[in-house]
Amino acid sequence: MNALLRSAAAAAIATATLAYGGSALAESHITNVDVTFLLVNDIYELGDPEGRGGFAKVNGLVNAERAKGGHLIYVHAGDMISPSLLSGFDQGEHTITLTNLAAPDIFVPGNHEFDFGPDVFMERMAALDSTIMAANLRGADGNPIEGIVDTEMRDIDGVMIGIIGLAAEDSPVKSSPGDLQFSSTVETGLAKAAELREAGADLIVVVTHAARSVDRELFDTGAFDVILTGDDHDLMVFHDGRTAMVESYNEGDYVTAVDLSITVEMDDGDRDVSWWPNFRLMDTMTTEADPATVTMVDEFKAELSSELDVSIGTSETPLDSRRASVRSQETAIGNLIADAMRSAVGADIAITNGGGIRGNTEYAAGTELTRRDILTELPFGNLNLLLEVSGEAVAAALENGVSQVADGAGRFPQVSGISFDVDLDQEPGSRVSNIMVGDEPLDPAATYKLSTNDYMARGGDGYTVFRDATVILGDNDAKLMANDVMAYVRSMGQVAPTVEGRIKQ
Repeated sequence: MNALLRSAAAAAIATATLAYGGSALAESHITNVDVTFLLVNDIYELGDPEGRGGFAKVNGLVNAERAKGGHLIYVHAGDMISPSLLSGFDQGEHTITLTNLAAPDIFVPGNHEFDFGPDVFMERMAALDSTIMAANLRGADGNPIEGIVDTEMRDIDGVMIGIIGLAAEDSPVKSSPGDLQFSSTVETGLAKAAELREAGADLIVVVTHAARSVDRELFDTGAFDVILTGDDHDLMVFHDGRTAMVESYNEGDYVTAVDLSITVEMDDGDRDVSWWPNFRLMDTMTTEADPATVTMVDEFKAELSSELDVSIGTSETPLDSRRASVRSQETAIGNLIADAMRSAVGADIAITNGGGIRGNTEYAAGTELTRRDILTELPFGNLNLLLEVSGEAVAAALENGVSQVADGAGRFPQVSGISFDVDLDQEPGSRVSNIMVGDEPLDPAATYKLSTNDYMARGGDGYTVFRDATVILGDNDAKLMANDVMAYVRSMGQVAPTVEGRIKQ
């Protein structure tokens, strides 16, 4: 009887409570939502002949993930329109076409988006079927750029996700954005995160193109729940229980998915949010390529082949790329290549190894140079880096370059912006003298900006002195050396390099 009375009393209380408009139990509400962020970054090559990466594999994977249904947000963290061989011809137009076949929901510009100047950047972004986000990017007048937004708030089944886009702030150093203005990634990110929290965001996701040191600064603030980043070409997943940070390698070799399980609990007006990530690292070697993208890639490859036989300029002087010449003495073609490298990055000096010039050909005066000619001479896909080095290091590099002339070693230096004397009768290490940078003697204690290829910058051909150099324009940001040479010849129209005494023997 007591139990029945208690039950009746409880029912009466519940009925009375409902009549007055609810109870603690009625006010409590739990929402569970699953959201996936799919990340790619730094993809510009048409594809890997071994079957991993490239636009067709990435698009195939994106389409497969979208076909699963659910809440998927596909994010591209920047660097698309350059550098690649075909981008050197069409200024990255083909990368937009290929990406649009499975367009990202969100795209954040990397530094390579500005390689062809601000006008091309704006044209390419206007053609991309994505939401372009860059809270730290402004026009020359300091105002937001039409078509580019700072943030986005997404309501996904009642869960509010605030998304911030942050472009590569070092683009003015690494690329050519003209008078576009960039503000601090971290400071801008913090300000926008605060705005989104104030507007009711349950989670803050930041998409950025930034160096690892900047990523770490963002991470250490604790202001962001998820950081999706590009630029370093790493496969990186980091989670400390508070913040998740991810980068998806480069070229689409890996694509990373972050599956978020989000719970929002409402109780007496209090909103409590908890979440947990699951990371999926997908190797595109095992991915089915998107057929439509494969067809288009094949068309672009055919176009590239036809583009190679296009004339880019005329050499009014004879050029000699024979192996014995470029590995033992100053050559006109070596001067042309080194001049182009120095001009492209604004260096004081350029040094490239004669062994990297491979055409083994003589060109008569009046020869029309084609793109294929330049790629035949520079077939290795080397990048044109910009280093900061001491005069002492430059002298040591030149000594290394002439240390094995008798053996026909590929380290022989072809140079620009510098001249020197060589006495091959002296012992290696003591052969170089009278080094001049422009019209001034080399100062061992001074600092110079040096253009060289990525192989030499890593210490290749004995140029180990370059390993300790300060990198201004490194592997992730430099353009293809062959493209820089082609652009130089094309801009000049007619070139007339000669052997002019840069290396006196």
